[in-house]
Amino acid sequence: MTVKDEIEARLIAAFAPERLEVVNESHLHSGHAGDDGSGASHFRLVIRAAAFAPMSRVARHRAVHQALGDLNQRVHAIALDIG
Repeated sequence: MTVKDEIEARLIAAFAPERLEVVNESHLHSGHAGDDGSGASHFRLVIRAAAFAPMSRVARHRAVHQALGDLNQRVHAIALDIG
């Protein structure tokens, strides 16, 4: 299972999103200090889920990072667009 697949699976299980886009942007950061050469170091996430409705922006970000668990340490950067 790729890192992208793991991200998708964890977010689907945690939030049952109506919309989920997981974009691997690692190629845009080639040679950057956070680039570990794995091709799975930088991701952009777009997620829309009813579960986020009662949450503040900060609470949404915390919930996503909690759902990702150990992936937060394995991935250098995760950009979030949460609604």
